[in-house]
Amino acid sequence: MTEAYVSVQDEAKTTGPLTTESGAPVADNQNSETAGIGGPVLVQDQLLLEKLAHFNRERIPERVVHARGAGAYGTFTVTADVTKYTRAKFLAEIGKETEVFLRFSTVAGNLGAPDAVRDPRGFSLKFYTEEGNYDLVGNNTPVFFIKDAIKFPDFIHTQKRDPYTGSQEADNVWDFWGLSPEATHQVTWLFGDRGIPASYRHMNGYGSHTFQWSNEAGQAFWVKYHFKTDQGIENLTADEANKLAGEDPDSHQRDLREAIERGEFPTWTVQVQIMPVEDAANYRFNPFDLTKVWPHEDYPPIEFGKLELNRNPENIFAEVEQSIFSPAHFVPGIGPSPDKMLQGRLFAYADAHRYRVGINADHLPVNRPHATEARSYGRDGYLYDGRHGRSKNYEPNSFGGPVQTDRPLWQASAVSGVTGDHVAPSHAEDNDFVQAGNLYRLMSEAEKERLIANLAGFIAKVSRDDIAERAIDNFRKADEDYGKRLEAAVQALRG
Repeated sequence: MTEAYVSVQDEAKTTGPLTTESGAPVADNQNSETAGIGGPVLVQDQLLLEKLAHFNRERIPERVVHARGAGAYGTFTVTADVTKYTRAKFLAEIGKETEVFLRFSTVAGNLGAPDAVRDPRGFSLKFYTEEGNYDLVGNNTPVFFIKDAIKFPDFIHTQKRDPYTGSQEADNVWDFWGLSPEATHQVTWLFGDRGIPASYRHMNGYGSHTFQWSNEAGQAFWVKYHFKTDQGIENLTADEANKLAGEDPDSHQRDLREAIERGEFPTWTVQVQIMPVEDAANYRFNPFDLTKVWPHEDYPPIEFGKLELNRNPENIFAEVEQSIFSPAHFVPGIGPSPDKMLQGRLFAYADAHRYRVGINADHLPVNRPHATEARSYGRDGYLYDGRHGRSKNYEPNSFGGPVQTDRPLWQASAVSGVTGDHVAPSHAEDNDFVQAGNLYRLMSEAEKERLIANLAGFIAKVSRDDIAERAIDNFRKADEDYGKRLEAAVQALRG
């Protein structure tokens, strides 16, 4: 927590009279001012108007996705030397600690939705490094439903409320997934046992995308992040989740907060898969395809850190709801890859927060750098706090303002060819079904039975046979047994 935020907290706890927002003492906070006893309320009662006006504006637009969330502060500690791969200073030496803020979330639900639902979980981590904030915006799954950001609005529209019925519709969900076979891998994850984590503490996190690390010599590597829970994986069955969602909609938020209050600080072992840049062109899968993983036998995960959450936010709105994360927030030695989903998110996340919180959202205590100072020429806008004083608002200038370093944060990547709406390059084993089939065949018989039951229960709600049949066919293409069992289960439910 920054000194500025602590000072505000301390001031709020001091004794003294109740005041208006402008600091004037309040004489009566129980009765509004009227024209005589029992008369109409007077417009000159500015305390009443101030309170009502503020109350009307206490909420900001909720996130379109990941609206339902919880967060906590903690530390990231380096446990292994990775300096031959990256020059990022917060990873420069074993034992180095960096303050972090982690926001967990569900994807599709609104702000008031229950926690215990079948949905991916957001795993958004802000590192307050001495070179600026580094945001790693991931999920609790290593893959995603689509591979190109141009499809993201359409995908989310299928998960949200139908414009006519006002409800999520199985027809919309399975129509899109059936027509987007690339989703088969993630859908298999989502409807398997890990689709409903028992708590935020008992699930893994993943950067999901491929990112670039580069070292002091300018050598670049492609990397994937893994955060393995030290509490162990624990999940809920569909029946357990339905019961919990009705009894305690805040189950996951409550579990995280109370565990930290008890001093049972959750931890994750942090790993990275590292691919030399020269391997990417001929790797058996497209390494920048978000619907694919890198099998561990190809690139074994390397442990390099420990993440611990040890402090709850003091104010949920100020620190969780107003927290912002953008995958475009890099630091020297870390950068993007050609992953088309990541490329879209580099713009979309920051732009969403400019709309939702405001152009100066980065100035809020939870979002501003904690281990360094932001020095830019950005000025003014909604809720600007005047922090730059009289300093110049242009560059170059001869008044001693900040200047560029002439050293890019990440290494340049070679590109060739003509511009156009290109399909992503296909590698030797690339198709939309191979990894979904591999995942299915790794499951135990009991896991397969639960997966089939979860999928069948949802597909059976589809009103059109062609949508249901197309959806089932994608799973059949992943594994013949998978599709056969699912078809039988759906038919049994549909009569």
